[in-house]
Amino acid sequence: MSIGFDALFGVHQHTMVIRNQRAEVLAGNLANADTPGYKARDLDFNVAFKQAAHIVDEDPKALVKTNEMHMDGSEIEDDPELTLKYRLPYQADTGNGNTVEVSSERMKYSTNTMEFQATMSFLNHRIALLKNALKTAG
Repeated sequence: MSIGFDALFGVHQHTMVIRNQRAEVLAGNLANADTPGYKARDLDFNVAFKQAAHIVDEDPKALVKTNEMHMDGSEIEDDPELTLKYRLPYQADTGNGNTVEVSSERMKYSTNTMEFQATMSFLNHRIALLKNALKTAG
C-alpha cells in the first residue's frame, strides 16, 4: 500500500516551498537596503499557495466557450513572477528611490521564519507518527 505526499502531508508541503521562496525574497530586500533605486518586493502568499496547490477558484471572468474548437485558457501557463509584488513603503522616499524599510523587512522575515518552523514541526510530527506506525506494523 502506497501513501502519496498529498495524503500524508496535505497542503503543508506546498506552504514549506512558498515560505522558503518568501524568505529568499525578503532576504534579497534586506541585502539591497542601501541600493539606490531598489524596489522592495514580497511574495503574495495566497496567490502562490493557490498556484502551488493547483487550487482553482471559480473565475467569474473565465472564458466562455461557444464552440468546442475555442481555446478555454487552460493551456495558458501561470507565471511564478506574477506572485511577486512591489511593496508600497510606509515612509516617504529618502531621495534615492529605495523602498526597503529595514525594520519592516526584519519583522516580515521573522514572522515568515516562525511560520516556516511551525510548518516544519508539524511535518516532523507527521513523519514521526508514520515511522512509529511502520515499526509497530513490521
